[in-house]
Amino acid sequence: MRSASSDEAVREVFDAHYGRLVGWTVRLVDDVDLAHDFVTEAFVRLLRHWPTVQNPRAWLYTAVTNQVRDHWRRRGREAAAYDKWHAGNPVGVDVAAPAPDHAERMSVRDAVTALPDRLRAVVLLHYFADLPVVEVARSLNKSEGAVKRDLYDARRLLATELEGVR
Repeated sequence: MRSASSDEAVREVFDAHYGRLVGWTVRLVDDVDLAHDFVTEAFVRLLRHWPTVQNPRAWLYTAVTNQVRDHWRRRGREAAAYDKWHAGNPVGVDVAAPAPDHAERMSVRDAVTALPDRLRAVVLLHYFADLPVVEVARSLNKSEGAVKRDLYDARRLLATELEGVR
């Protein structure tokens, strides 16, 4: 059972972080309702884990990051299944239409989404949630060195992927 003081502490965390966390999540998933769902779920989970949480802000961003990663994985599987189905049933395909230019369709979000899971979470937490390396390491149960290496690898991949994109 939670005490009144822990309820007040959770309320303070909610008041301090809910809005920014929703805004951050909207930029990741491009859907306001889905972002609110993810953040609300993160706070529900925070209530269950409250006695063991040392840094609520980092914990919340990590919880939402994990939900976003799961969402992107599901969307990727759905897109692959649709593409496979659509390839077998080409209705209304205009073969004369040129493919869109890579620079026109690539965005930073697309490039981050394309990163391997181990790199994507580190990038989201460090660059998008503005958590220091030590907090990212603690949140993902990695060493600081592993997080720094993942950030280095992610920057290298992103630079290659975004080269020439304006």
